[in-house]
Amino acid sequence: MKFDVISIFPEFFESPLTCGMLRVAREKGILHVRMVNPRDFAKDQIVDDYQFGGGAGMVFKPEPITRAINSVRTPESRLVLLTPKGAHLDQNTVKELASKEHIVLIAGRYKGIDERIVDLFQPMEISVGDYILSGGETAALALIESVTRLLPGVLGNRDSADTDSFGGNLLEAPIYTRPAVFKRMKVPEVLRSGNHDRIASWRRRKALEMTIGRNPYLLSEETFTAKDLEILLEVLNG
Repeated sequence: MKFDVISIFPEFFESPLTCGMLRVAREKGILHVRMVNPRDFAKDQIVDDYQFGGGAGMVFKPEPITRAINSVRTPESRLVLLTPKGAHLDQNTVKELASKEHIVLIAGRYKGIDERIVDLFQPMEISVGDYILSGGETAALALIESVTRLLPGVLGNRDSADTDSFGGNLLEAPIYTRPAVFKRMKVPEVLRSGNHDRIASWRRRKALEMTIGRNPYLLSEETFTAKDLEILLEVLNG
């Protein structure tokens, strides 16, 4: 998987890319990340200007962004603009992007980018939440990490990715480790039973309960088995 990140702060990515899973993925040759600075494509390195119509905040000029995109984009590339106006990033989108070989990320700054960039290139517009960041770099890192962990060979155990929250449109069930008793609070007996069928059933039930209580919008008909529907009815009926 290859990422090209268009950002005026390439140094923002230096430390995260040398830590943990991202470092391992890069060392294995599974992940390749290249930084593209729009300033290198701008006269006098000026990439922003005042917006037409007045108003606070500067806007990315279209020329340097266009040149930066064209310097790395191929017919097979997936172009993504990180913007609060985009669709929310979810696990289904992450899975879709993980199937691509090359992703170009545009990390916005200032007030945003000239709308003609959107009109010209028709990028996939993605938001990481209903809040404002100073730029798209943090969002770009979140996307890179979420996609990378799904790539074959990155995680030591593939089940680790498959059973995470959102892996099956459900939040993950509660998890525990040693000691079995902490401040008089005990790990649920079923998890220490050694009965894998009971454990799987307990985890499924807890995942359904947690999703209903916290993120019910994740639930869909495709999520459920007949047993799940029985559990849902029990949960909803108290």
